[in-house]
Amino acid sequence: MNPDSAMNLLFAAFVLTGMSGVPGLFLARESDWGQRMALVANLSGSVAGIVAALQPLLYGIVFTFSAPMSIPGAALELRVDALGGAFLLPIFLISALGAIYGTEYWKQSANPESGAKLRLFYGVMTAGLALVVVSANGVLFLMAWEIMALAAYFLVTTEDDKSEVREAGWIYFVASHASTLLLIAFFAVYKSVTGSFDLDPSVCRGASGGALDALLVLGLLGFGIKAGLMPLHVWLPSAHANAPSHVSAFLSGVLIKMGVYGVIRMCWLFPQAPLWWGAVLLIAGAVSGVIGVAFAIGQHDLKRLLAYHSIENIGIIFLGLGTGAIGLAIDRPVLVTLGFAGAVLHVWNHALFKSLLFYAAGSVIHHTHTREIDRLGGLSKPMPWTSAGFLVGAAAICGLPPLNGFVSEFSIYLGMFRVFADETSNAGVSILIAFAIPSLALIGGLALACFVKVFGAVFLGEPRTSQAHGADESGPFITLPLLALALLCFSIGLFPLLVARPLDAVLATWNAGLPALASTVPLTPISVAGLTLVALCCVGFVWLRLRYRAFKTGPVVTWDCGYAAPTVRMQYTSSSFTQMLVDMFRWALMPRTESPKFDKVFPGPVQFHSEVRETVLDLAVLPMFHAAANGFARLRLLQMGWVQVYLVYIVIAFIALLIMA
Repeated sequence: MNPDSAMNLLFAAFVLTGMSGVPGLFLARESDWGQRMALVANLSGSVAGIVAALQPLLYGIVFTFSAPMSIPGAALELRVDALGGAFLLPIFLISALGAIYGTEYWKQSANPESGAKLRLFYGVMTAGLALVVVSANGVLFLMAWEIMALAAYFLVTTEDDKSEVREAGWIYFVASHASTLLLIAFFAVYKSVTGSFDLDPSVCRGASGGALDALLVLGLLGFGIKAGLMPLHVWLPSAHANAPSHVSAFLSGVLIKMGVYGVIRMCWLFPQAPLWWGAVLLIAGAVSGVIGVAFAIGQHDLKRLLAYHSIENIGIIFLGLGTGAIGLAIDRPVLVTLGFAGAVLHVWNHALFKSLLFYAAGSVIHHTHTREIDRLGGLSKPMPWTSAGFLVGAAAICGLPPLNGFVSEFSIYLGMFRVFADETSNAGVSILIAFAIPSLALIGGLALACFVKVFGAVFLGEPRTSQAHGADESGPFITLPLLALALLCFSIGLFPLLVARPLDAVLATWNAGLPALASTVPLTPISVAGLTLVALCCVGFVWLRLRYRAFKTGPVVTWDCGYAAPTVRMQYTSSSFTQMLVDMFRWALMPRTESPKFDKVFPGPVQFHSEVRETVLDLAVLPMFHAAANGFARLRLLQMGWVQVYLVYIVIAFIALLIMA
């Protein structure tokens, strides 16, 4: 395909996805025709976008477009290289699957007040995300960034009749615009240093010293907020928890990756970045990963728990980025390959398994109407497809073979271990890596404990409430995206050579001479080991089934540990299962507990309640805003309502300006 055809496909993707929700605005609120038209337009645009994204990844075709704009400093400059294509893929894939999922999950006829709004901004956000990725001009990038941010705000506040949803939307709005302000400062410094808004390494060669340090810090803060990097994550848990589930999947699987994309583009723009930059990325990744999964362990809300796991996986991605950036700083090509390839692959993998988990959680919520883990239980029997999908996603997010999460985490592990294989490595780097490796191992162990809790409490055991008793399996529009994502998770995990060529194209963005991924990661042995593991599991399953059929017995009473009348209340709760781990991280989680008091000989019914609050938001951000509000309230004395006083203010300001001049 020639570059012009690829660019035409991308333009078609912009138009079809961005305008997909418009027809529904002109139809009756109860009509499903707008929903159907939006689905067809979104699928058509997403397919066009995926085909365009594959051109630089598979065939090395880099295509551009340029046109003037009347805004000072701005130009409609688009550039799609392999790095841009790598981020366009999950944007259009998850958008298409979410559109299919939303057809059943958020039917227009069942949600006449919010359905058209949701589909409109879902399409706008898809186009905005794609425009962010392909923008080659700083001003255009900021415009696309704001389109994406505002569309996401309206999606988060879909159910704006609920107070907790409005609060989540407000927190997201403030955090998102704090990110935008930091990026405006970034591009202001960028323009002063390079003399241009063009996003190209050739114009950044003069950036060095304090100017380069300022750019790196501003970029990390601005993009880190969007990525949900700890402790800049304050908007993420509530936004993910309160948005519709397929929107949550889009936010977690795609939108927060725009922060990752920004940091990777900075590594591309400033390959001469100092060693401290890679060290900061590595430390930020370790902190986000460990503390993020610790917060996830303490959650009782199913979607909030998954939201904290997004912070954890952003930490894993930043561990890879830190390894790659250190490789650039000390001129170790193998570290660059392993670190950056592992990070980009984990971007893809996280988009797949986290969307799978949110879709499965949404299926549960759709039928039980609750997100509280302790009100669920026993759902594997009435919801087998949802249960299987969640199990695949849980195994993948824990980095277990033979699924995709293992491949990307293994690449990052290899990159960090290669530091010790290099006898000329910096001693400080070796010490830093020596702490990063066990951090990644700890993240995996804690994630496994967390998902054992979640899967056991939600899908195993007995239903705890009537809501769980009445659950039923979802229809095909929900289960088909689950199956598609589960298949992709297995495909990358069992056949990682499939992604080697696209990742090599991404690595060539930095340097065409970098080692190929297949030469640094044993991809073929991973495939052999994974297929062997699958075969052994299948053989074991068949053997157990045959033995079960051969030794059939009648019903017997379960051993009841001395209890004559066991009830569902005797099962582990989400609190009791992980209480020890929550106590281990008490210094960061600061849990609040309400223990029962026994002050009578024959006490009445009692309850135990524990809660892990949002430490950074509740103890730092909100008190700071309240203090600022109280301080500004005192300045209202200056606003007396008298024109004469305001004229005096003007005269004083004029005199002050004259003195300064």
